[in-house]
Amino acid sequence: MDLAGKVAVVTGGAVRVGRALTLALAEAGCNLFIHYGRSAQPAQETAVAAEKFGVKTAVYSADLSDVSQVQQVIPQAVSTFGQVDVLINNAAIFPEEDSFGQTDPDLWQQLMTINLQAPFLLSQAFVAQLPADQSGKIININDARLNRPLPDHFVYRLAKGGLWQMTEMLAHELAPRITVNAVALGAILPPPSADDAYLQRIADERIPLRRPGNAQIVAQNVLHLLRQDFLTGVTIPLDGGEFL
Repeated sequence: MDLAGKVAVVTGGAVRVGRALTLALAEAGCNLFIHYGRSAQPAQETAVAAEKFGVKTAVYSADLSDVSQVQQVIPQAVSTFGQVDVLINNAAIFPEEDSFGQTDPDLWQQLMTINLQAPFLLSQAFVAQLPADQSGKIININDARLNRPLPDHFVYRLAKGGLWQMTEMLAHELAPRITVNAVALGAILPPPSADDAYLQRIADERIPLRRPGNAQIVAQNVLHLLRQDFLTGVTIPLDGGEFL
């Protein structure tokens, strides 16, 4: 796909990896519909930065745990730009504590609705609005730790595991008109409460390449998947070999 002049919806597109994805798409010439949850000011700042590449942007707030709000994201993008060509399911939540014994129904519901149900509903709406003679791309942002089925972050893993399988199932369902791929992130950015030194310690202890990744590496690989026409159902692990 030539991204110049296309329209992309990026969920969680205002901060961290989402911001890097938004700016990389803008640099490639893509117009952006930037979804955010509560990061209103960063969303506006990201939009301004994207527009410096000569593209059009719009920002839109929606709570992805609310079905009615999720169902408005793609229609609002279509109302703004006329059509959506690319969907990036980036937004997700990652709780500090999510063990089998301590997870309550509220946390279960929050993780499942934001990390799995929202990408499903957004993908449905994306496909529904795409003209029958047009091609499209869906990219899901996932987690490389799923390559090792350990019980930490129990429900988070269940939700992201569903997203991993959904990537492959939709690749079958939507071919040949729409490709569906993913990237699975390892040590890319430190948690909001930590610093780069924390990430480097993880790299020294666990990663064969002995270095962490960064948001730009994620963006480069997403652009690679978007520009391919013979890849679908693929999840690229961006983990430096940590989960081999």
